[in-house]
Amino acid sequence: MSTSDKPAGGASTNSPVSPNSSSPKKGESQQTNANHSEEQTSPVAAQHSAVKSNSAAQSNSAAKSNTAAKTRPSVKAAAKPAVSKAPASKVTAVKTAENKQASSTSQTQRADGANADALSHDKNDILDLVSTSALSTFTKRVDQFLFVLSAAHKLNADSFERVESIKGKNRTYFATSKEALLENGSSTNPKAIPDSAYWVVTNNNTAKKVSMLEQVLRQLGYTPEVIAGVVARFSSEGK
Repeated sequence: MSTSDKPAGGASTNSPVSPNSSSPKKGESQQTNANHSEEQTSPVAAQHSAVKSNSAAQSNSAAKSNTAAKTRPSVKAAAKPAVSKAPASKVTAVKTAENKQASSTSQTQRADGANADALSHDKNDILDLVSTSALSTFTKRVDQFLFVLSAAHKLNADSFERVESIKGKNRTYFATSKEALLENGSSTNPKAIPDSAYWVVTNNNTAKKVSMLEQVLRQLGYTPEVIAGVVARFSSEGK
């Protein structure tokens, strides 16, 4: 070999570089990149995994709730007890009895009211009206009879209707119309009681008129003493 072919100073200028000395292998480079990629994406993956887990837990909870709701026994409303109805005939009978009782109570109350009305004023007041001097102004017995009845009505107008219950064997003595008394015969000679809506038969003797006056005053609640006083004055004027 010639000297021109060797480098100066004895060193070689073009020594070959070992392929493993400085540059990394291709496989190692890919593995390193993959590791970096996994390190960068692992937090995101973990977050997605947590979200999926929560969603799955919620779905399972909802499914369990629905299953429990479906399997829970339904509560039915308590059946209303059947109400038995009474037969129409019994209902009608009960109502009829109630109406009769109400009517009887009403009549009793009216009677009690009439007695109360008769007792509400001075029971000697009719003696003040039916005085001997007042009776002496009438010359006819029938007029004196009508005068006493008019005085009794004036003091007991609300309960005077009770005199309609006074009747003879075959005739009615008092009514609210002349026609009602004429049904007993044309000879009853009905006359109107002054200042009232009532009529009375008058074709009877003095003794009968006295009896009728006693019954009227008794129906109106006067005491036996007052009745005797009125009748005595009426009878004395007839003598």
